[in-house]
Amino acid sequence: MESVWYDSAIELAKKIRSRDLSPVELVEATLGRIEAVNPKINAIVALRAEEALAEAKALAERMAAGEDAGPLAGIPFAVKDLEDTAGMVTSFGSVPFKDNLVKNDSVQVGRLKRAGAIVVGKTNSPEFGFTGFPKNRLYGVTRNPWNLDRTPGGSSGGAAAAVAAGMVPLATGSDAGGSIRIPASYSGCFGFKPTYGRIHLGPFDPLTTTRTWTLGPLTRTVSDAALYMDVACGYHPADPDSLPRPEVSYLGTLDRMLPPLKIGFSTDLGYARVQRDVAAIGEDALKTFEEMGHRVELWDGQLPEVSKAWSELMGVELYGQLYDNLEQVRSQLGRSMMAAVDHARDLPAEEHVFNLKLRTALNRALLSFFDTYDLLITPTMPTEAFGAEGPPPTEIDGHPIPILLAVAFTYPFNLSGHPAATVRAGLTESGLPAGLQIVGPRHRDDLVLRVAHAFEQARPWNDHWPEL
Repeated sequence: MESVWYDSAIELAKKIRSRDLSPVELVEATLGRIEAVNPKINAIVALRAEEALAEAKALAERMAAGEDAGPLAGIPFAVKDLEDTAGMVTSFGSVPFKDNLVKNDSVQVGRLKRAGAIVVGKTNSPEFGFTGFPKNRLYGVTRNPWNLDRTPGGSSGGAAAAVAAGMVPLATGSDAGGSIRIPASYSGCFGFKPTYGRIHLGPFDPLTTTRTWTLGPLTRTVSDAALYMDVACGYHPADPDSLPRPEVSYLGTLDRMLPPLKIGFSTDLGYARVQRDVAAIGEDALKTFEEMGHRVELWDGQLPEVSKAWSELMGVELYGQLYDNLEQVRSQLGRSMMAAVDHARDLPAEEHVFNLKLRTALNRALLSFFDTYDLLITPTMPTEAFGAEGPPPTEIDGHPIPILLAVAFTYPFNLSGHPAATVRAGLTESGLPAGLQIVGPRHRDDLVLRVAHAFEQARPWNDHWPEL
């Protein structure tokens, strides 16, 4: 069954519906692949092997009886360990929550399952998604399939590593500052952060306060992500910020001819620094958009530098998540995360007001940008993947950088809510993936996916994966 390891979810679902492949065979092959390569990578931290096989067998029986198997018929997928799956622990990568067994699926997981997909396990994350690389005291370090000495990125690093290593064709991710796009870039797969509200966030208690968190897919192809979005997106009454389902299918519109677009490209957003070969890969990839008939211009404008505001808002979000039992678990939580939580708790009101004003300035700058351009393109990450054990880089090509500028291109679009994707643009001199970020106007998830798909067709990447 080696041939299925890097098939797309759409290809696999077609094989299942045509009876060329059974759901049981696919789940067995998936579990075998996980057993073979996961010990090297540590992407999957919990399995539900017996349950997945039983669900695959039940699906095969329903199909034999003539039942529609669904658009994700029999597709194995993995769930990030910040999100609930019925009958499994949601540990948040945190020691005091190692026995947090949940009874219900998140809305996103439930929608994927109802479309025919089968959960095979949970993927590693840093504690509460706090850092940009998956390392925690409960499950340890996750490694990059392209180079086991490097990180796959985070916080959805286990998800990206599992997809890149051929363990699962798709995995759930979450992104509050780049946590889908960072690991997708470092691991060479496709990652999509939808418009804020496009996928229901729940269940969360309390409701999120910062409006930065999004859920979304990590896949090997853009088509798979579009299908995932068709299945997972849409309004839910428990989430007042959730958006209605679009009238058209993301997958169904993926191949529509694009009009000539005016694209603004920024190498630094006015404040960032980029590793030399990563920058060269991005600039070379821009030629592809010009060859497709689009107009690409260097945008020399500047976005407000919002790293401090974003960091403090993330601290507020974590404080809200931990509020009910913070003092009981404090001694078991990571020191740097607790420092951020305590800092957020003690922020004066005027600091919150200042952060909101800065966020407003960011949105106004992007409003002005999208009055002129159809898309914004940047490098996804300033560097290639750093060491698996961390820490993130503090310099680029010999130039010191503040810690948050190691992820300089992703968090602004969490504060703004715009849709953003990362596509693999090439490999660095070290043979590690480098991504290109495509940012669209608010609510134009369809445009971002269509442009990403067109780029993928022009510069395919799904035929080149790490050898393990």
